[in-house]
Amino acid sequence: MPAQSIPQENKMGTMPVKKLIFNMALPLIISMLIQALYNIVDSIFVSRISEDAFTAVSLVFPIQNLMIAFATGTGVGMNALLSRRLGEKNREGAEAVANVGLLLAICSGVVFALFGLFGTGLFFSMQKGISPVIAEYGSQYLSIVCIGSVGIFVEITAERMLQGTGQTLITMYIQGVGAILNIILDPILIFGLLGLPAMGVRGAAYATIIGQLVAAALGVILNQKHNSDIRIDLKKMRFDLPLIGEIYAIGFPSILMTAIGSVTTYLMNQILLVFSTTAAAVYGALFKLNSFVFMPIFGLNNAVVPIVAYNYGAQNRGRIRQATRTSMITAVTIMLLGWAAFFFLPTQLLSLFDASAAMIAIGIPAFRITSFTFPLAAISIVASSVFQALGKSIYSMLVSLGRQLIILIPVAYLFSLTGVLEDVWLAFPIAEVACLVSSLLFLKNSSSSSSKASYCSYIAINSSSVRSRSKSSRWLSYIFLAA
Repeated sequence: MPAQSIPQENKMGTMPVKKLIFNMALPLIISMLIQALYNIVDSIFVSRISEDAFTAVSLVFPIQNLMIAFATGTGVGMNALLSRRLGEKNREGAEAVANVGLLLAICSGVVFALFGLFGTGLFFSMQKGISPVIAEYGSQYLSIVCIGSVGIFVEITAERMLQGTGQTLITMYIQGVGAILNIILDPILIFGLLGLPAMGVRGAAYATIIGQLVAAALGVILNQKHNSDIRIDLKKMRFDLPLIGEIYAIGFPSILMTAIGSVTTYLMNQILLVFSTTAAAVYGALFKLNSFVFMPIFGLNNAVVPIVAYNYGAQNRGRIRQATRTSMITAVTIMLLGWAAFFFLPTQLLSLFDASAAMIAIGIPAFRITSFTFPLAAISIVASSVFQALGKSIYSMLVSLGRQLIILIPVAYLFSLTGVLEDVWLAFPIAEVACLVSSLLFLKNSSSSSSKASYCSYIAINSSSVRSRSKSSRWLSYIFLAA
């Protein structure tokens, strides 16, 4: 056999696991920190306009999160399936996955653009207790980011193509360029520098979508130039329904999980608006800074998914166990640093958003109470990424559903009836403890041979036989033992 016909082993199947994780995760962590930083900088500049402007942009978050839900969920499905195909040495199948994923990204952008044109007014009419000024600011910002949303969809898809083939360093460049451009444009467009008119919150929205569109274009170009495992081909960009079904069988639970976050944020805002718009502004600041703290974990997870998926395809359970153990230890360590910052420096963190005395008074207990969720969340998040890589994202979905809609919101609402705002924040650690317990129980139950058949028949989404379901359960039991 000619030497060139022998499939080349991807580093995800050969490099020492600890080195591989940090080799892939570090660029992703840096890039996602940059991504989170420009979201924070965006909010910092908006807060300089007024607290009303900051509150408006905070209330927009559920829709922005919904966009990210569809983008990242589709990316998770594409990423895991692409890596699995490569692990199976099926390059043609991997390319098909990538091209269909890009088509889905474009279609998603079109859908949200239509919402930006026709649905923003309805969204703000559903908010209770807000002033016309806040509604106007919010409508301006939301319509622009939705109309230009194709940028974020294509950007995330291009990044997942690179992550799925182990090219995480290039991903850092893509996100870095988009973030830096956004940071530069924010003050220019918001306040009218360099001879341009001051656009206020509209300027912040334009800065965001310009950064995303440039990053998207760069992502496509760099895939074509540097990703030797796949090629973007317009001829392969077609509605392959069976393949779309496979992508969403893996990715839909992730979409639903993140979308649940949008619903949760919306409902939490409604609970907090009963107290004051300042309480909602505090929650917005908390969410922005939470995102910054959690981004390293999400960067780590984005590295873990293709590693686990590749080695699952290659039937190498030892490397899966190593990857899981190393990722959990790393995640908890990072989250302990986040806890320390939120617990000991809440005033300094709130001051980034030009917080009023009222915001600081409300924010200090909010930051300290919610900080205790960080180390707990680290384990649950890593477990979620492993489930996704093994095609068992339904576990993650069930845990997230239970944590947010079944526990967090009802408990927060019940505690709000006391009339004491601080009580509402207690719902977060309560929900996170339940999330951790549920994650561990899912893993433990999967290792029990006595419950395999009945349980897996309920949770399996890609299985066509009892044998395949049992196979997945065995793999999950290995992960539990590693953890």
